[in-house]
Amino acid sequence: MRTLIQHARGRTTRQAHRDLDGMLEDELTRDGFDGRSAALYRAHDPTKFRATGRFRSTLIQGSTLLTSDHSDPAGLPQRLFFNDDCTIWCSRRRGSMPFYRRNVDGDECWFVHQGMGIVETEFGPLPFEPGDYVVIPKSITHRWVMTGAESLLFGCESVGELSAPFYVGLGRFAPFDVDLVRVPEPAPALLQAAEYEVRVKYDHEYSSLFFKDHPCEVLGWKGDLFPFAFNIRDWNVIMSDSLHLPPSMHCFLTAPGVNIINLLPRPFETVRGVERLPWYHRNADYDEVALIHGGNALGRPMQAGVISHEPQGLHHGFGEKLRQRSTEEWDQHSRLEWSIIMVETRRPLKVDPVVIEIRK
Repeated sequence: MRTLIQHARGRTTRQAHRDLDGMLEDELTRDGFDGRSAALYRAHDPTKFRATGRFRSTLIQGSTLLTSDHSDPAGLPQRLFFNDDCTIWCSRRRGSMPFYRRNVDGDECWFVHQGMGIVETEFGPLPFEPGDYVVIPKSITHRWVMTGAESLLFGCESVGELSAPFYVGLGRFAPFDVDLVRVPEPAPALLQAAEYEVRVKYDHEYSSLFFKDHPCEVLGWKGDLFPFAFNIRDWNVIMSDSLHLPPSMHCFLTAPGVNIINLLPRPFETVRGVERLPWYHRNADYDEVALIHGGNALGRPMQAGVISHEPQGLHHGFGEKLRQRSTEEWDQHSRLEWSIIMVETRRPLKVDPVVIEIRK
């Protein structure tokens, strides 16, 4: 809901997110960044606090997380966070699946942080590489075939159907051209065996179906329901020269209660006085989970493979030292070279007990 009613009291800026004059800006928003909001101007960093209880940030290093599929090809990814709308997973699979899989509980979207291979599906094979999203709609039979020694896959399983949002006013080819969505071609099945196992995830439990004929042997297909892959290098970043745009501008896929967002390399804003880094904020209606895929901020390397969770209503944002550098080193940096994959959830997320034990 956008209103033309706004109040300003006390010391503020003429325009939000610009010319802070030594103040620290803290934004409180409703409905992600699409609802009513207030910018509060502070003298002290609002992210400096000590927390007890469940209401706290979580930070883990995904590239060292011990998942059961890392040590055993028949193992499963590690659940990280979950609610009634979605589950967020981490897979570090090294060996190919010795079985096929069918998820009847929801759609799956996997971001490939590290690793290469093919997802064998009943629609045909889908090759994947770092930077790819691999989307497998509900109930599609598939198998991950790995060709590299190490992988790190960041997954979101949504109960509702994943779809691309409608980008109002941007036209057919922004922020991505659908011609660059890769869909599978039917091909001869890869694995030859006397019997094929399909493990079915149904109501959070696994059962097995056994076939004598290959479950992915399909002569052809047509329709608008299919698995696909898309690489973030083909994403066109939408930006403003005079205003740092919120994450919701970069949404790739959405399902009820869930948004999947790209924060990718782009030119910095050039208008003097603009806040070039995301301001401190409290998203009152969405939890945020982020994977740092790579890159740097103002020439300082980001910790690739780190996965974070910020509950809704909790202050977060880049630290004050980096913010000061963004002003002091204004002329030294023309681009923000970050790559971050983010999942927003409307319902609060619970943290898996395994993650609680290892989080920082």
